[in-house]
Amino acid sequence: MLSADIPPNQTIYLNNLNEKVKKEELKRSLYALCSQYGRILDVVALKTQKLRGQAWVVFSEITAATNAFRGLQDFDFYGKKMRVQYAKTKSDCIAKEDGTYAPKEKRKKQEEKAAEKKRRAEETQQAGPNAAAAQSNGTGYQASRLGKASQEPPAPPNNILFIQNLPDQTTSMMLQILFQQYPGFREVRMIEAKPGIAFVEFEDDGQSMVAMQALQGFKITPENPMAISYAKK
Repeated sequence: MLSADIPPNQTIYLNNLNEKVKKEELKRSLYALCSQYGRILDVVALKTQKLRGQAWVVFSEITAATNAFRGLQDFDFYGKKMRVQYAKTKSDCIAKEDGTYAPKEKRKKQEEKAAEKKRRAEETQQAGPNAAAAQSNGTGYQASRLGKASQEPPAPPNNILFIQNLPDQTTSMMLQILFQQYPGFREVRMIEAKPGIAFVEFEDDGQSMVAMQALQGFKITPENPMAISYAKK
């Protein structure tokens, strides 16, 4: 429960999280889950003995954090009921934005830039020779790939959704967390040999349409807006 002496702020504190989930998967899943409430500046999760089962999510706006606080209280996350509070201290991200940040060593920022550069290089390599050309035109790989798909006639409405442009690190649990919030959800199916796509089944086509409209373009990562269509039968 929320402590009376902690005022609403842009950062929420989550605990009672499943300690068996790997740190990077936990951060990706929290980003995917919390992004629907507003723009996220940072997700912090540490696997030290003292901080296991805990995480912090930093939003750009207090209203977004408040909506997440209300919407995620007791949410079933990897088999455990999530507990949510406002964070007691201001995050570095917010302190930098409002000018109250006390500068520390720059090594962390440099490491983040290096990691980002490496990740982008790996994504370009994985995407293939067409990726660089697509990105140079400002369209990105997903536009190139999805453009080809858009040339085919769309499938008629049905109870199974076809999800494209997923980051390679996406797991079925991450998608389940997103789609199970909508009535009629049945299951997520992923094909191991084909990363980047998935099928999500609902009880009927009306329920699948609601989920598709709600999550169309939803970004599991900042670079990967989901492209959702009806699956071909």
